Amino acid sequence: MSRTNEIGVVIVDDSPIVRAGLRALLDVEEHLSVVAEAGSADEALCTVATHRADCVLLDVRMPGRDGLSVVAELSSRATVIMLTFSDEPATIQGALREGASGYLVHGTFDADTLASMIRQCVGGGGAFSGPALSALRGGGVASPAQPPVVEGATSPADVPGLSARQVEVMDLVAAGRSNGQIAGELFVAEKTVKNHINAIFAALGTSTRAEAIVLWRDRRGPRGPR
Repeated sequence: MSRTNEIGVVIVDDSPIVRAGLRALLDVEEHLSVVAEAGSADEALCTVATHRADCVLLDVRMPGRDGLSVVAELSSRATVIMLTFSDEPATIQGALREGASGYLVHGTFDADTLASMIRQCVGGGGAFSGPALSALRGGGVASPAQPPVVEGATSPADVPGLSARQVEVMDLVAAGRSNGQIAGELFVAEKTVKNHINAIFAALGTSTRAEAIVLWRDRRGPRGPR
């Protein structure tokens, strides 16, 4: 993010109408700026390489290469949020495995919600609209990263390898806190937080922050900080 705290957003969708609608939603938000648009996956790679982008709103289905094929490369440069009409569980799982930080389904959010979710993801959290969460939880597609169920386990704290401190850290991650915020709340160095999170991902069998958040919320329930 820039020093002025302005979040630069790139909109990637093959529909000019959708791009115009998203730009209109974001243009009225403070500290959010649409810096570029792209109409294809290949164009998105070029656009993000040449523009200062903090967040990429990425469609799934586009002519030629689909959005999923470029999530990994784009997420190495910016925070990626899938923004699409598709709520298929397999598609959502694939996006998270490739590094997407959030998954939003068109028609389930307004301008304020979209802006809030962008800020949350750029800050290190995850964001999912209702249909995306429902698809993950009840769509019949189990996450390949989900660890085996431990007999008698009643909370994520029972996952082998997780300490009480790591449970506390992961509760804060699931609540949308950034690494810096977690470090401040727990009075530890940010590097320590990163080390805990790496250990948590290994214990949960996840590879991305967003995937860990979804798995954690499913197992943890409504507990944890808000």
